[in-house]
Amino acid sequence: MMKISVFAKVSGVSIKTLRYYDELGLLRPAHVDEQSGYRYYSEEQLLTVKRIASYKEQGFTLEQLKAFFDEDIGTDVVKNKLADKMTELRHAMQTLQLQLAEVNSRMSRLEPSEAGDSAGFIRIREVPSQLAASIRDQAPRSQLCLLLDEITKYATSYGEEEASQLTILWHDPGSENADIADIEVAIPITRDIPVNGRVRVDYLPMLQSAASLVHRCDPYGYSCPVAPELKAWISSQGLVQSDREPIREIYLTSDKDIYGKKRPAELLIPLQGNAL
Repeated sequence: MMKISVFAKVSGVSIKTLRYYDELGLLRPAHVDEQSGYRYYSEEQLLTVKRIASYKEQGFTLEQLKAFFDEDIGTDVVKNKLADKMTELRHAMQTLQLQLAEVNSRMSRLEPSEAGDSAGFIRIREVPSQLAASIRDQAPRSQLCLLLDEITKYATSYGEEEASQLTILWHDPGSENADIADIEVAIPITRDIPVNGRVRVDYLPMLQSAASLVHRCDPYGYSCPVAPELKAWISSQGLVQSDREPIREIYLTSDKDIYGKKRPAELLIPLQGNAL
């Protein structure tokens, strides 16, 4: 006979685990001293520890493997339980494969999103036209996230993949401090999808020239903090902001690809004429 401390050392199982096995009825001590309460284990009980470890390696939970220690367990019962475990493991493997594919996809999406790492870089660029589904609303700025979620869900409901870019068009840029704003949110789409009284499908117009500032913005905010900086740069270059097109802010990653406290974004202020 061995005290629990000695048996734990020999078996490689902690005292806490041995006590838990006892509670479950998996491995009861061979003897318990009535006066001291000391637990003693016999040498042959090492076999039970090895059997438990073997079943656990095969993915069986402690509750599942308890049946294998029933004295009268039949071969058919064993086969059924093994078959159930095989089915469970196959499902787990399928889930893991899906998770692995998603992680791999995230890795690949990091490469194009590295453009957001050039934060603070100002340039003038042409913005091509893009087919998009959009919602325009007079709404509190705090509801920007709700609008973006609404247009994303609408597009995906018609088979579009979750876009890596979301565009916000501020139709009243002079009211940055107003509670209610004229906001349009747009998501690029690959084909025409149905419209309704709220969702519009059309091409976002091309911008011949726009001042661009790539930056990192607060994903939980609803205003662009670098707008004054870009407007000051435009003025310093002798350029003029166009009053015919709204300011655009493009989120350069999807919602699920945000890492850290900020997301990469591009602020676009249309310019008068062709400054390229």
